[in-house]
Amino acid sequence: MTQTCYIEMPSPIGKLTLTCNDDGITGVHMDTGDFAPPAQARRGHPLLEQARRQLNEYFAGRRREFELPLAAQGTEFQRRVWARLCDIPFGETASYGQVAARVGKPKASRAVGLANGANPIGIIVPCHRVIGADGKLTGYGGGTERKQWLLDHESKVSGKPANA
Repeated sequence: MTQTCYIEMPSPIGKLTLTCNDDGITGVHMDTGDFAPPAQARRGHPLLEQARRQLNEYFAGRRREFELPLAAQGTEFQRRVWARLCDIPFGETASYGQVAARVGKPKASRAVGLANGANPIGIIVPCHRVIGADGKLTGYGGGTERKQWLLDHESKVSGKPANA
């Protein structure tokens, strides 16, 4: 098993803790009190500096897609859902049911919601772009205020209406 590395960075939605191993980015953790780097984690890694740069570009409105190796740990179903999340275009949203259909399980919107909630690489894997079928914001690990901020930010940068 490769060593976990981490850095912390400020952002418009609060402090973020980025984690990686030698295979890729393993986490983007928002400052909610739910995460602390493992005791044996090492501070810093070139991949984390690349992720910090790309996130800063995203927050500045200069990046719409991330180009980073990802190494999230999850079940096969979770990884399929997370891959489909990356297909939701910047500035757009999809419902849980739409994502379920995209993974070939059209009746599994609840399972998609659970997988979405388990996404450890928020923002980069854009789970904030998934909303309720009625267009309402639903739960978000970082809080619905952060989810709304991210959707509003992408709307402003893309020129598309929020929650479209």
